Amino acid sequence: MSTRAAEILNIPSSELTAFGPGMTKLNPRKSADRKSGSRLILVSAITPTKAGEGKTTTSIGLSDALRKIGKNAAVALREPSLGPCFGVKGGGTGGGKAQLVPSDRINLHFTGDFHAITAAHNLLSAVIDNHLHHQSEVGIDARKVSWPRVMDVNDRALRQVVTGLGGRPHGVPRDSSFDITAASELMAILCLAEDAVDLRTRIDRIIIGVNLQGEPVRVHELGVAGAMMALLRDTLMPNLVETMEGTPAFVHGGPFANIAHGCNSVMATKTALSYADWVVTEAGFGFDLGAEKFLDIKCRSAGFEPDLVVLVASIRALKLHGGVAANQLEVVNTEAVKAGLANLDKHLESVALFGKKAVVAINRFAADDETEIAVVSDHLASMGVRFALAEHFSKGAEGAVALAEQVVAQAEEGSGPIKYSYELSDSVYDKIRKVAQKVYGARDVILEKGALRDIKELERFGLAELPICIAKTPASLSDDAKVLGRPRDFDITIRSILPNAGAGFLVVLTGAVLRMPGLPKHPQAEQIELEGDTIINLR
Repeated sequence: MSTRAAEILNIPSSELTAFGPGMTKLNPRKSADRKSGSRLILVSAITPTKAGEGKTTTSIGLSDALRKIGKNAAVALREPSLGPCFGVKGGGTGGGKAQLVPSDRINLHFTGDFHAITAAHNLLSAVIDNHLHHQSEVGIDARKVSWPRVMDVNDRALRQVVTGLGGRPHGVPRDSSFDITAASELMAILCLAEDAVDLRTRIDRIIIGVNLQGEPVRVHELGVAGAMMALLRDTLMPNLVETMEGTPAFVHGGPFANIAHGCNSVMATKTALSYADWVVTEAGFGFDLGAEKFLDIKCRSAGFEPDLVVLVASIRALKLHGGVAANQLEVVNTEAVKAGLANLDKHLESVALFGKKAVVAINRFAADDETEIAVVSDHLASMGVRFALAEHFSKGAEGAVALAEQVVAQAEEGSGPIKYSYELSDSVYDKIRKVAQKVYGARDVILEKGALRDIKELERFGLAELPICIAKTPASLSDDAKVLGRPRDFDITIRSILPNAGAGFLVVLTGAVLRMPGLPKHPQAEQIELEGDTIINLR
């Protein structure tokens, strides 16, 4: 059991359940228990390279550094998915001297939360097809089932499938699909639910498709919410581990920000805030994806807001946005860094749009040159933006002390209340347009015919006042992954809009974004080995 983290935060043993070496689950605590004066720090980033710019590593390093300067700090993060672990990015537990432990177990299986969500999701899928097979009184329209199946690996071959083949004994043939588990509505529901009662309510109101009269069919009509809750029993409890330097870490839930809302659970965040004075949390990918959804969806739903935003920038990402080829990012190029600053500036503008102040963490990589770092430092100083060179990867907490001091100073200065990018009373189109124009910098949005039909149906279902969750490429501010820097005079194309009535938002699909990733030509899975009880090459 991870007792050291619990002892640091004075968590009584009665609240804890051992769940493997160094891993504990604990009873969630609600917002009423939040410590007076506790601070919430949101870590986001500029538009990243494919390998990421170190948000998780920075979140861990910052929390370690806050403890080093005497603050009662914890970190609240998402759980890793097997997809990236075996795909391109690798694991999600930080890196270097700023990692969660036990890293290999957290990256692979952890406490089984992802598997429980996969099982509960696919149980519902099986029940839907069973209703179709037996032609039940619910009268589901087989042509309009919107509930896919899920699995927690990248498998492009399952993006579009046909189920029920083999004759009448094997079901009703229909077109279907697989999403990755991180994109499951159940994952979003877990991460937005306040408690078990709220989780059950949200599951009951999931829309799985329509009936033969064109009316929405919800889970409560299928009678399996109780069984799904039984499978999700342990997932209700946030996971408690620690960093390499002993900082308590609440790790719970794992939606991706490019295809979901990209934040860890409300239960884990509120539980962390009830025990720690400073809580560092992360929202996935760049500010345009994860942080926008953290602010517009999670904060609006949960009733809290961050005290400030730490925006992670790396020299290599700035060079990429400045026109340097991906295979030349380790070559010194101050002019490219200057050109790439436009991307950083747009994200800083977006932070201000929400009424928040930013501290920029210049996350140092081994190949960074002092002249390149000076370009960024001088630029931020001229703008009056707080910043610090962060070297936690190589130096641990000591390498992030300067960042921690800037964060504390900015938090003590304070900021105004949160300003959402749209109102819930806005039309669906206006919500999308406001996010696209304000946060992405788009000229306008283009609704394809399918999206127009979807809006009419959402209005008929009474769901038009839900917040929106835009699924978009993380590689660009636009919906085209090849357009880097700070694009201007571009439009965002919307192909469809799906109701996640249980989660409480509308999923807006842009461009060619996919909810089931694929593997690269040579995935990380080719390098991973088990030697004795040690997993090697899992990064």
